[in-house]
Amino acid sequence: MINSGGCHCGAIKFEVDVPEDISLVECNCSICSKTAYLHLIVPKEKFKLLRGEGSYLTYTFDTHEAKHHFCKICGIKSFYIPRSHPNGVSVNARCLNNFDINSYAVEQFDGKNWEQNIQKLKKFN
Repeated sequence: MINSGGCHCGAIKFEVDVPEDISLVECNCSICSKTAYLHLIVPKEKFKLLRGEGSYLTYTFDTHEAKHHFCKICGIKSFYIPRSHPNGVSVNARCLNNFDINSYAVEQFDGKNWEQNIQKLKKFN
């Protein structure tokens, strides 16, 4: 199912092909917990940026592998390239339009202990 989403101010808009059988992922790492990010991880070909290529800034930390994209106008991180899935995109399910997050299972991921738990997250493609 194709769903649209984006940042708060509308500078960034995208479409994502959401699989029917999905689980959302809530991570307790330092950045996800502070931003209340709810992961919907999809392959890159299932994500299409419609607007905003020049409207986001990229933040990295620690290993600098994950590319956290924040709207430079409103500050919302609606999508990013995760360290766990470098050939994918993690969309913040809370930034999708007309998407009831309460209709989906939410898996907990212990990102505070990322290295020990990464294989559990690999199942979310």
